Amino acid sequence: MIRREQEPLKAHTTFRIGGPAKYYFVPEKEEEIEEALEFAREKELPFYVIGKGSNILFSDQGYDGVIIEIGKGLENIEIREDGTVAAQAGISLAQMASRLAAAGLAGFEFASGIPGTLGGGIAMNAGAYGGEMKDCIRSAKVLTPKGNILVLDKNQLELGYRTSVIQKQEYLVLEGEFAFEHGDIETIQAKMKELNQRRRDKQPLEYPSAGSTFKRPEGYFAGKLIEDAGLRGYRVGDAQVSEKHCGFVVNRGQATAAEVAQLIRDVQDKVMEQFGIMLEPEVRIIGL
Repeated sequence: MIRREQEPLKAHTTFRIGGPAKYYFVPEKEEEIEEALEFAREKELPFYVIGKGSNILFSDQGYDGVIIEIGKGLENIEIREDGTVAAQAGISLAQMASRLAAAGLAGFEFASGIPGTLGGGIAMNAGAYGGEMKDCIRSAKVLTPKGNILVLDKNQLELGYRTSVIQKQEYLVLEGEFAFEHGDIETIQAKMKELNQRRRDKQPLEYPSAGSTFKRPEGYFAGKLIEDAGLRGYRVGDAQVSEKHCGFVVNRGQATAAEVAQLIRDVQDKVMEQFGIMLEPEVRIIGL
């Protein structure tokens, strides 16, 4: 297991923002995850779990606790003949989608462009282009903050729009089990290619960001509300509402967490003032 102290979090987030973590662990086996949690308990420190570091904004002051990165070494996937699949939490959604496509299993194409790991995808019921994790998941194996292992079925996971019981109870995902339909490999791969092209065409991938900044308000689109409020390109320092897609806040270079947080508040205030709708951040904001 890799263990570091005062590790800069900006090196581990897609926003490229964040101060140092007091302790930074990269477990490569399931039992090492429990060791990292035990360390946090013994030191009486908070802990936070990340994967690819997408969908998150850490404070410029960093994190005075234990960061646990689930990735390398926890990426196994078992694809069975009946279309069921078991995969560890550290596998990237893109890699899992590619493996499933090569095996002729359909239903995970939507996830091929989401820049995160399976663990985070399950925890937030990640989705794109009309698909969500809840459409294909059967169960998840999780670790509780006290170190107990639970297997939760689909109903117990309480998967909703960008939420789950995992977030509410601060569980840590170890593994997910899924069921997919068999399909034509070329058709599946063509759909993935099409969705990824749409993503490149519409999203500001040329700048660091945490993905979609705000949740979709019921009956509306966050990006359209922000654009209609006249905020396309609005900046606070190097934090900017993307000129390409107003639903994204991007880091134009040296943006700080404080600048991003201020920009988010400004956007919320302006949209509330003009349309009476309070935008809720989809990005998890830690330490601000």
